Amino acid sequence: MSDVVAIQNLVQKRNELKNEIAKVIVGQDLVVDQILLCIFSGGHALLVGVPGLAKTLMVNTLAQALGLDFKRIQFTPDLMPSDILGSEILDENRNFKFIKGPIFSNIVLADEINRTPPKTQAALLEAMQERSVTIAGENYKLDLPYFVLATQNPIEQEGTYPLPEAQLDRFMFAIKLEYPSFEEEVLVVKRTTSDVKTTINALFTAKEIIDFQHLIRRIPVADNVIEYAVALVSKTRPDNPLSNEFVKNYLDWGAGPRASQNLILAAKANAAFNGKFSPDIEDVKAVATGILRHRIIKNYKADAEGITEEMIIAKLM
Repeated sequence: MSDVVAIQNLVQKRNELKNEIAKVIVGQDLVVDQILLCIFSGGHALLVGVPGLAKTLMVNTLAQALGLDFKRIQFTPDLMPSDILGSEILDENRNFKFIKGPIFSNIVLADEINRTPPKTQAALLEAMQERSVTIAGENYKLDLPYFVLATQNPIEQEGTYPLPEAQLDRFMFAIKLEYPSFEEEVLVVKRTTSDVKTTINALFTAKEIIDFQHLIRRIPVADNVIEYAVALVSKTRPDNPLSNEFVKNYLDWGAGPRASQNLILAAKANAAFNGKFSPDIEDVKAVATGILRHRIIKNYKADAEGITEEMIIAKLM
C-alpha cells in the first residue's frame, strides 16, 4: 500500500473510531482528538480534570475500539514500584518466577499519578521512555503499541507528590478536561441510568496502529514549518532573543527541545488525520497549546494577575 492510500485509509479509520467512541462518550471531541494524536504519534498524555468526568470510561472505550489490552492502576501513597512493574516469586519447584504487573499492557491508565511518591512515579516513567522495564537485572520489553494516560485532579493538592518538570516533560500532551455542557450532561444522565449495554467494536489491530505510527513519522515536513515550531518553543524561554516582553514578565522557565520534537510529530499526525500529506504552520498551531501548557513555568506575578498558560501561548502564535 502506498503512503497516499495509507493516509486516506487512516482518515477513514479515524472517523470510524470517533463514531465508535461517541457511542459511549458524550462530547469531549477535543479531548478525544488529542488522545488519538498522542497514540498515533507514539506519545503519552496527562489528563487534568476533576473526578467524575468519565476519564476511566473514556480510556477503556478507546482501548476496546483500538483492539488493545487495557489496565488501570490507582495510584496511592503506599503504592510500591513492584506493585506496578511486577515481582519475582518462588514457585513450587523453588525457582524464581517473574509475575508481570499491570504495566505490561498496551494502554495503561495511571489514575491520580501525583498521589504516589516519586520512587513509584519514576518506575512508570522509565517504562514510558524506554518501552521496557528492568527487574532484578533482567530487562523485559513491553508490548507495542504502548500508551500511558496519567490523570491528575487539579483541585485537591493536599497529600500529593507533584510531578517534577523533568517528568512532566515526558508527556507529549497535557489535556484539560472541562465540565460537559447542559445538553451533554442531560444525555450522559439518560445513557448512564438506563439498562442498555453498548457494544464497542474493535476497529484496529496492534500491528495496524504500529504501521500508522511509522507512516506518520515518514510524512515529510517543510523546513519553514520546522523552523516555525522551533521558534515558537524558543519564544517561551525568557532569556532567548526571540522572546517578547510578555514572556519575560510572566515566565520563569520555557519549554525544552522535546517540545519542538513533539510539536512536529503531533503536527504530522494532525495533518494525516485531515487527509493532508504534509503539515503546515496551521497544524503546528492546532497542537501547540496541549504540548506547551505543562512545559512552561509561570512566575508569582503571572499567578497574582491571573495570567494562564493558555493566554501566554496564545500571545506567542
